[in-house]
Amino acid sequence: MKAYFKSTDHNFNLLHGDCFELLPQFNFKFDMIFADPPYFLSNDGISVQSGKVVSVNKGDWDKGGTPEKINDFNLKWLSLCREKLKDNGTIWISGTYHNIFSVANALTELGYKILNVVTWVKTNPPPNISCRYFTYSTEFVIWARKTQKHPHYFNYELMKYLNGDKQMTDVWRLPAIAPWEKSCGKHPTQKPLALLTRIILASTEKNAWILDPFAGSSTTGIAANLTGRRFLGIEQEIDFAEMSRKRRLEIENPKILSAYQNKIKDIAVMYDFYEPQLFVCEEQPDYNIPHFLQ
Repeated sequence: MKAYFKSTDHNFNLLHGDCFELLPQFNFKFDMIFADPPYFLSNDGISVQSGKVVSVNKGDWDKGGTPEKINDFNLKWLSLCREKLKDNGTIWISGTYHNIFSVANALTELGYKILNVVTWVKTNPPPNISCRYFTYSTEFVIWARKTQKHPHYFNYELMKYLNGDKQMTDVWRLPAIAPWEKSCGKHPTQKPLALLTRIILASTEKNAWILDPFAGSSTTGIAANLTGRRFLGIEQEIDFAEMSRKRRLEIENPKILSAYQNKIKDIAVMYDFYEPQLFVCEEQPDYNIPHFLQ
């Protein structure tokens, strides 16, 4: 198995291929997984984007199937991911009503423990052009740990600090993707760096290894590197894998790296909580790097 792209510091690594085929090929364990699986909503409908009416179709990978096929799909990839988590590791899965209930049932069936279901309230949602429903302005992110018994990591104090010294709730008001995040192109289901940054800061420590089996344009990996974590992504579409490579090369420019960190509110506020060194991965011996990435 050969990496499609890896940064010279080994902190950002990308495999090109199907996660169902690649995940069984290595035994490395991760501290955290973020997954943005297909929502199965490419049904020839329409939406609004940047003031224009557009199709909601994303690609063949997002076309729906029967409820039974969707449930089997979620059971399969969540089972593979569970094998790649450390015993105290956690997984985050984003979705809408189209897939999130199936994901929750699969997590329970496989022995995960669901910790929270975060509601992401988009501060700039697209309008509902049919005027027959309430405007869709939320997505859900399930947070679960690998087992019922092993405790998980949660940076409670930092989350409280980011929330004005009040306990952070499971309702997050964050913007959708910003124009500056599209400098290397746009993935049709690209998540904002603000969302991934908060997820990573809440549930990992510096130098943690993070896996994304549906990497897309690798927002997870960019957020991981912006906050001093390490990343392995798997992406089957070559165009999106190339977009990921360009995004990672872009932040090798110190000015762009600093600009991104300052634009993300949670990182900017963190400078008052931690020393800036938090955002720099430390050198690690080779045995802490997956053998196929060395």
